[in-house]
Amino acid sequence: MFVTGSNYFGILIPQKIREALDIVQKELINYKAAAAGDKTLLYEKLSETLLYFSLIVIGFMILKGVLMYYMRQTIIVMSRLIEYDQRKEIYAHLNTLDQGFYRRNKTGDIMARISEDVSKVRNYLGPGILYGINLVTLFAMTIYAMVKVNLELTLYALLPLPFLSISIYYVSKLINEKSTAIQQQLSKLNSVAQEAYSGIRVVKSYVKEDQFVRHFASESDVYMDRSLQLAKVEAWFQPLIMLLIAVSTLLVVLMGGYQVYAGKLTPGNIAEFILYVNMLTWPVTSIGWIASIVQEAEASQKRINELLETNSEIGSSNNDDYQLNGDIVFQNVSYTYPDTGVQALKNVSFTLKSGQKMAILGRTASGKSTIADLLLRIFDPTEGHIYIDGKDIKDHNIHIIRQQVGYVPQDAFLFSDTVASNIAFGKESSTQEDIKQYAEFASVHEDIERLPQGYDTLVGERGVTLSGGQKQRIAIARAFIKKPEIVILDDALSAVDSTTEQKILGYLRDALHEKTSIVITHRANNLLEYDKILVMDNGEIVESGTHDELIQFNGFYASVYDHQLFQA
Repeated sequence: MFVTGSNYFGILIPQKIREALDIVQKELINYKAAAAGDKTLLYEKLSETLLYFSLIVIGFMILKGVLMYYMRQTIIVMSRLIEYDQRKEIYAHLNTLDQGFYRRNKTGDIMARISEDVSKVRNYLGPGILYGINLVTLFAMTIYAMVKVNLELTLYALLPLPFLSISIYYVSKLINEKSTAIQQQLSKLNSVAQEAYSGIRVVKSYVKEDQFVRHFASESDVYMDRSLQLAKVEAWFQPLIMLLIAVSTLLVVLMGGYQVYAGKLTPGNIAEFILYVNMLTWPVTSIGWIASIVQEAEASQKRINELLETNSEIGSSNNDDYQLNGDIVFQNVSYTYPDTGVQALKNVSFTLKSGQKMAILGRTASGKSTIADLLLRIFDPTEGHIYIDGKDIKDHNIHIIRQQVGYVPQDAFLFSDTVASNIAFGKESSTQEDIKQYAEFASVHEDIERLPQGYDTLVGERGVTLSGGQKQRIAIARAFIKKPEIVILDDALSAVDSTTEQKILGYLRDALHEKTSIVITHRANNLLEYDKILVMDNGEIVESGTHDELIQFNGFYASVYDHQLFQA
């Protein structure tokens, strides 16, 4: 409605100008033929007439501007709201995807889709649709007005349009191809930058800044080349459109002049036609821009759809709310990573009763962390079954499992927030007293108190301002504050000294004595009080038992224990 109304008043302006010019021409003829005394009256009458038409044109322009304002408010605001909803939808969908998706896709590419691609789609839904609708309605109304004046002159004015349509068809295909290539390269650029900044400590420690700068510059050159190719296509398209508009104007003046000479049209009609052609200049020249927006949005929406159509391989149909006891059974469990084909676990079986403590020991890449990932349903077993409280893990509510399992991974990840917020992340309703208490359980309270702002100290991205041991202990406090039924520490004590380790394990033994606990470690000298110890090698359990049983077995565990005991 606003588009139509705005264009309607825009169409009326050339008509009023035509009427004014025809009246001026008529009055000028009368002025020349009038006597000296009458010329003053004619001049006053002409001035009044021009003032009248000027006020009418100004009024139409004001009405056109007001309607255009509401037109933009309606469509542009709508596109911004859709952009907001689409970003929320993508973000929510990303949170449902499993770990396998994030292993296959780079963070920079995901960020490009949620930012750049969504912006491209927004440009189509806002300016693209706005100017597209404006183009169609203005074309229809202008051509109708032109035909009412003179059909023959209208055909001459529109003669270049078929050539324009053919040009748009071929150029749009080129724009689509090049826009897709540009978006893909932009994703790659984001990935390169994100990876470099995330690993900046490693980059600097190996003095590889220049190498990364060269790599980024190389990828930027590819992006620049692809962008220039698109710019060249669009640069060639714009002059072509302007040339066709100029040809149209020339035909109007030339053929309209003949018709004025023949008495079929007035000079005002020629001016009216020229104004109509000029009114079509911006919409016609915007065809290339609109085509570019549409093609870019198509390429971006395709990438967004690929993301939204990706479903998690880890699902759960159970939405019940219940409490776990902590009985765990692995029955002939095997797991092969789908991306690499590496078999991480081979026919692993063990039983852990509620409240028992189990340690898992083994060489690097022996499959220890994979057991933790399977218990959290980060992955599902390739073969075999995992039971918790006698029920297959796939039949459990996945949210219940993750809520009631306190997990501390090898790489302690902290958010760019305060220390207190990072600990309270495990339980949103935590009070300041709870946070301090569990920091003491994790033997990190004194370290936090020594920080500049204590618990209100910002830890920086990924906890970059803290030491490795501090990050691990804060992550442990975050897991303990959940009061989980099952505790899993995946080599989470590797960066702490033996005294601190004993304090944390003491809390695990005493305060969490009724909770099922699994500690993955490389150290054998702290495994004396565990109910069960598994020794892993090449994805298999090669030794299993208590400390005394494994010492008597005199295998890998005994040799590691003796070696570490000697070093101590």
